[in-house]
Amino acid sequence: IRDLGTTLSHLHVLWMARCGLSDLDGISSCGSLKELYIAYNNISDLSQLSLLEHLEVLDLEGNNIEDINQMLYLGLCYKLSSLTVEGNLICLKPNAESEEGLDYNYRVEVKKLIPHLEYLDEIPASQT
Repeated sequence: IRDLGTTLSHLHVLWMARCGLSDLDGISSCGSLKELYIAYNNISDLSQLSLLEHLEVLDLEGNNIEDINQMLYLGLCYKLSSLTVEGNLICLKPNAESEEGLDYNYRVEVKKLIPHLEYLDEIPASQT
């Protein structure tokens, strides 16, 4: 990804769905990104995304995100308004340290960690 960003520094939209991507190292070199579509890959670490200050739309559907705390990194993307996380393990169960148990609702948890989010999985984020 780093090579893309250094060559295409003004890139606003990037589609990298279903390409076997396992990490996001170097994504910060794409500092102008507003929309990132990386559905159906093997991504579990979102820390690199916290550096994308212009990011508005992020599609992470069908990845490998199993720790809800990864959403904290997305909370640092203050322009992020639309997020898709369906098909990740965080939608099914809380992380190992969580005591949420049976009342776990990933929509509520994501909204807590990214309060400025407007749409989650294409539904207004305020709807649980």
